[in-house]
This record gives sequence, structure tokens and C-alpha cells, in this order.
Amino acid sequence: MKYYLRTSRTILWFAFLLFLPIVSYASDKNTITDIRWSVQDNITRIVIELDRKPHFTSNVLSHPFRLYFDINAGDLKEHRRIIVKKGPVKSIRAGRFRKNVIRVVIDLKTKSPYKIYTLASPARIVVEIGEDTNPFYRERKIVVIDPGHGGHDPGAIGPRGTKEKDVTLDIARRLKRILEERYNLIVYLTRYNDRYLELKERTEIANKKEADLFISIHANASRDRRTRGIETYLLNWTNDEEALRVAARENAISFERMKKSQTELGMILTSLQREQKRDESLKLAHYIQSSIVGTLSNRYKRIYNLGVKQALFYVLVDAEMPSVLVEVGFISNPKEERLLRTIKFRQTTAEALARGIFRYLLTLPDAPKLAMNNTNLP
Repeated sequence: MKYYLRTSRTILWFAFLLFLPIVSYASDKNTITDIRWSVQDNITRIVIELDRKPHFTSNVLSHPFRLYFDINAGDLKEHRRIIVKKGPVKSIRAGRFRKNVIRVVIDLKTKSPYKIYTLASPARIVVEIGEDTNPFYRERKIVVIDPGHGGHDPGAIGPRGTKEKDVTLDIARRLKRILEERYNLIVYLTRYNDRYLELKERTEIANKKEADLFISIHANASRDRRTRGIETYLLNWTNDEEALRVAARENAISFERMKKSQTELGMILTSLQREQKRDESLKLAHYIQSSIVGTLSNRYKRIYNLGVKQALFYVLVDAEMPSVLVEVGFISNPKEERLLRTIKFRQTTAEALARGIFRYLLTLPDAPKLAMNNTNLP
């Protein structure tokens, strides 16, 4: 009887051990979801996107020159070879090297300097190849992007049911990717999904991250559905009733309460630190407004420039860095709602936002000389 019990336990123990590798393999499985490239000036940037944080090794081979990555990944969305017609790269090849390892090979035209770094949300390996793989900041600037509203707060809702919270989150995600991949900035979102945040929580995130900039993204609304256009706000006292109405809506309070709040918050705006921050916020707002209007006007008809304005937005009050709130269009206007619903318009808006943000950063005292040349701008 004792022998039987011992044998049964042994069988159970071996069964448990046999089961462990299966569980471990499933939990370690990672998928390469996309491989893409872009060329800016003399730099070729290659992005390998995965489901989650990658574990990999890399090496360079000669005769011919090539850079390869062995990535611990269980799957590759598509086995393919990508032909690159510009810059120092000839092609990119991806395929299974051995079990749970995907090899990505970058074929080079000639030996070239390169830089590798990883990004999160989504997980990516970024490779920069070219004569100057870091023409911008030695210390990467930090930007916090705030997609307005979220969770039980949908924000403004358009005639076709488009919710402001969905538009702002999508643009913010696109903006994050562009700023990280194209401009080598460190970027955080105040929310990565459809969840609710108090207005004060949003700037708390930026302050904790010690951000250099805080950008809050919104879509405007008006009782007059003919109203349309793009405007960028900074924090300040104002006599403009329309600006007060916009601030009241974004602050989720009445117009009367908004006017009263100006008196209550007046003392906050008088400090020396606030004055300096206000000047920088004003400059940032102008760069962003100019970039968005200029870019969209070249691609779409009737893009109205409503300019840079000032109002007491609660979401900007506690920010310890230059901060602005961008209204990317009127979701209450049927024509602008149709634009805001399209991927193309959101992507173009994100690209214009990124360009405006980076142009502002180039005006700062620590901006490197090379980056100041407009020909180096992505």
C-alpha cells in the first residue's frame, strides 16, 4: 500500500514538471506585429513593433555589411522582405531563426554608424542608421500628452455620435508614437485607455514625471453648429466671453461659475514663476497653432485659424512646466466631425502637433546647433 502511494505521488510530480514548460512557453510568447521604416535627411529609422517588451541580441556582420537582431518572439505576423530605396539601407528581412527566436536582418549598402533603443506603449525596437544618429538633444526631453475626458465623461458629442474622449485618445496615441520615433523624445500619456481622471490628476502626472511640456488635447463644441476652426489656449485671465465658455465646458462648470473662478484663481497667476511659464506657454501655443493650421490648410479646404487664446482651464492650473490646451476642431460642426472621424485627419493633426512641439523645443537654450537648421527637421 505504501509503495502504491509513493508511486502515485511520483507520477503526479512528473506530470507537474512536464506541465511547467508548456505554461512557461505560453507566457513568454511574443509577436512581432509590424516592421516599418522612414528616412529623414541622412538617417534611416527602422521600427520593429511587438506585443510587449522585447528581449533580443544584436550584431553586425561584414561582406556584405548587415545588422541583425535575434528577438525572443514566438510569432511573426508576416514573413517578408522589405526593399528600402533611400539612405544606407538596402533591405529588411524577417523570418524564424529557431524555435521562439525571430531574426530580423538589415542589409546595408555600406558600413554605417547606428543606434538602438527600445520604447514602450506599444513595445518597439528602434534602429537609427546614418552619419548622425543623434542630431537633437543629448538629454531627451520629456513631454506629457493629456487626452481630454475619458471614462464616464465622454466630453462633447458630435451630431453623428462621435465622442470627444475617443478622438482625443486616438490623436494622443499617434502623437506619442511620432514624438518618440521621429523626434527621439520621452513621452507619457495621462491615460492610455478609456478611463476617467480628475483634472488635477492630469497635471500631477506631468509634475511627477518632471515633464518639460504638458499638452492637453480636446475637441471643441458650440451651440452654433456652423462654428468651426482650430484654436490653442494657455492659462491666463481673460475678458473674452467665448474663451470663457470654452473653459467652462472643459472645466465642467457653468459659465457663471467660470467667471467667478477667475477672481478666485487670480492670485495664482501673479507669481514670478507663473509669469515666466506663461511666456513660454504663449510661445509654445503659437508654434503649435501655426503648425496645425499651416499643415491642415495645405491638405483640407476651409481650415479656420481661430488663433491663440487665454482662459482659466483647471487642467493647466497646477502644471509646473509650459502647458497648453489644443482644440483640434469643432466636433459639433457636422463637416469638422466628419474630418475628426477619419484616420487620415487624426494622423495629419498628430504630425502637425509633433512638428509644432519640436519647433518650440529648438528655441530653448540647450537646443543643439545642428538641430536649429530647418533642413534637419523631420
